[in-house]
Amino acid sequence: MIQQQEDRFLKRFGQQFLIIYSAVLSTAFAVVLLSGATVRRTQFDEIQVHRIDVVEPDGTLRMVISNKDRLPPVIVKGKEHPEFGEPRPQAGMLFYNDEGSENGGLIFGGRQNEKGEVVDSGGSLSFDRYGANQVVQLAGVDDKTNRFAGLAIGDRNRRVWVGRTDDGNASVLLMDSYGRPRITMQVTKDGAPTLSFLDGKGQVIRKF
Repeated sequence: MIQQQEDRFLKRFGQQFLIIYSAVLSTAFAVVLLSGATVRRTQFDEIQVHRIDVVEPDGTLRMVISNKDRLPPVIVKGKEHPEFGEPRPQAGMLFYNDEGSENGGLIFGGRQNEKGEVVDSGGSLSFDRYGANQVVQLAGVDDKTNRFAGLAIGDRNRRVWVGRTDDGNASVLLMDSYGRPRITMQVTKDGAPTLSFLDGKGQVIRKF
């Protein structure tokens, strides 16, 4: 009799234990899933940083958003090459292709030097062809050195320019594959329009 009571008790207790054990595991699993989702979808009302790197799962750099001091030099296949140019005086956003090589960006800046002169003022949005120079650039600069704004389209050299030049003229320049102007359309700041055709040496051969 006592043995039968013990068997019934163990059987009942075992069933309750399994139910409780199953409930605890299910709850723990749900907490893990929810916690993981929360981490992957963290939201901020405001964030302050000096630089953000966007990378692929394998670590390949695809985009950098940075202040002036942390903006990297030219990067080719993941390796920095400061010898390719002067340090950049602007903040901005740089784009990188699938191999981690720079292929365009958005930069902007502007300040006064110790003499009160405006320097490095303006912005540029550009995209590069693979392993070569810019193919499209939208730029505007207005400082002590340069004053221009416009759209440039290139191949291996600049082929098209549409914009305003330093002398205040609105112009369209069409260049050959060597970057030499061959057709220019221009309206001066005084309103005088001209259309010129040039030879390979830059000499005007016809003008309207």
